[in-house]
Amino acid sequence: MQWMELSLHTTDEAIDWVRTLLATIDFTGEMGLAPYQPEQNQPEQNQPEQSAHSNQPWAYTLRLALPYDSQTMTRAEVIHRLLSPLERTGLTTALEMEMVDQQPVYTTTAIHPIGDRFVVLPPHYPYEVTSNQILLRLEPTLAFGSGLHPATVLSLRLLERHVTPTMSTLDLGCGSGILSVAMAKLGAQVLALDNDPTAVQATHQAVQLNDMEAKITVTQGSLAGGSNLGHWMGGTLLDTGTTLNPVDCFDLIVANILGRIHIALASDYRQAIRQAETGSGLLITAGFTTDQEQEVAEALTKAGFTVIDCERLGEWVALTLQLT
Repeated sequence: MQWMELSLHTTDEAIDWVRTLLATIDFTGEMGLAPYQPEQNQPEQNQPEQSAHSNQPWAYTLRLALPYDSQTMTRAEVIHRLLSPLERTGLTTALEMEMVDQQPVYTTTAIHPIGDRFVVLPPHYPYEVTSNQILLRLEPTLAFGSGLHPATVLSLRLLERHVTPTMSTLDLGCGSGILSVAMAKLGAQVLALDNDPTAVQATHQAVQLNDMEAKITVTQGSLAGGSNLGHWMGGTLLDTGTTLNPVDCFDLIVANILGRIHIALASDYRQAIRQAETGSGLLITAGFTTDQEQEVAEALTKAGFTVIDCERLGEWVALTLQLT
């Protein structure tokens, strides 16, 4: 049986965008992800150029395989149209298509160190951990990605520096659950909150994979005014879950969500975080780029926070703020 293989090179941030877009068409084919390697025998002038969007070399090569039948060309064209905006904005190369005689077998590069201690890897992947490392096992999903998006990486770097044992924390917009698991493995008690039932399911799975049931509570819902903001992709949620209005409950909140939502929830963050002399009263915000950094920082400063730490990766930025 013949197969059609689709391939493209991507930036770090595009990996999860590709997965999110494919989730909208319920893609069920084979998928492989590996670090980008220039073709050994291809002249340098014919190599794909670096991304104009991030001014960085390509990070990964993504391959998709479709069994060849009467609907394959139609499915391939749908995928091409779906991903073409990423090419136009410089996040990926053009999608290439090639017929192959056998089903491709993909070996996905599985181990991804982040920060000084975290290592992200799939469930059951063999790995000999050192004494200082913290393993975050994650089942990549089309809806919530691989844990490799720059906003996730930046959040993990800041959590590594600021989470301490016994903290009471909130992961707002928990998505895949990777940040919840990271905080729990650093010793915190975690409430993982998301208004999307798919995210709640994914976080439950991550909690179980990492044996963190005793440290993490997963709930479908929103923080205060977040109940009125809908789904981050603009879709309609039939049931947003519980609306929480906590007062002085959390030592730290991490929120890897859109910049406009940080701005809308600034006063709700202020109400939910407790102020203490121990260095808690922290808010870690990510999910936005430098274009929105000033607007987000100003809204949070007005609500009573001070920026005390920052991480950047390309155009993406994450901030640690302390309640003052």
